Amino acid sequence: MHAFIIEDEYLIGQSLRDMLEQLGFTKFSFARSEDAAVFAATAPRKIDLITADVRLLPGDGVRAVEAICTKREIPVIFITGYAEELEGRATGATVIQKPVKQEELATAVRKALSGQGQTC
Repeated sequence: MHAFIIEDEYLIGQSLRDMLEQLGFTKFSFARSEDAAVFAATAPRKIDLITADVRLLPGDGVRAVEAICTKREIPVIFITGYAEELEGRATGATVIQKPVKQEELATAVRKALSGQGQTC
């Protein structure tokens, strides 16, 4: 399975990769800005899950996901330290508050992959 991690903090991105590996993901792509995320998602590879930070430097994770979602349908989990910024923006989204716990991520991934979470 392929996870696309949109996260501007390198160490957090690597930590998410490690946790997702434990959940069976074997391929990963990363983006650290809104523009890089939108560009990377245009590649013709299958993406099984997107994890996206809300605040990116530069850019905005929600806008990146919205742009990606105009082209394909992918389960999404927002991972952020600023959950209040999602109010009214990503209704119905699965949101995990930083710092991320393995059990919480595992539950969100199972929900997303089973079709119970938000897809774009």
